[in-house]
Amino acid sequence: MSDPQPEEKNIFQRIIDREIPADIVYETERVLAFRDIQPQAPTHILVVPKEPIASLEEVTAQHASLLGELLVAAAAIARQEGLEQGYRLVVNCGRHGGQEIPHLHVHLLGGRSLTWPPG
Repeated sequence: MSDPQPEEKNIFQRIIDREIPADIVYETERVLAFRDIQPQAPTHILVVPKEPIASLEEVTAQHASLLGELLVAAAAIARQEGLEQGYRLVVNCGRHGGQEIPHLHVHLLGGRSLTWPPG
């Protein structure tokens, strides 16, 4: 009987592990942020935990400080990017919620007037 194959890394984990390049704009011990390669606004940055959490569905109370760090990072990046007129944070959860990559991430969108409701 053969050993089970390790689960394939998603693109975000490969960026975190520096296996593929990305335009990284922010990093701490537990958070990494980089520009989206298919931006939906002039500023579109993905803020991801380095811990491999597939979705918001998987978080527990034990992740509270990490989730707080993601939001603190997003606010710091918004200031760094000069988004003082406003910005939007989006977390997609699950296929019907629009999540494409199975790694928790926060979209930071700004640089133009954003409409509501979104798609």
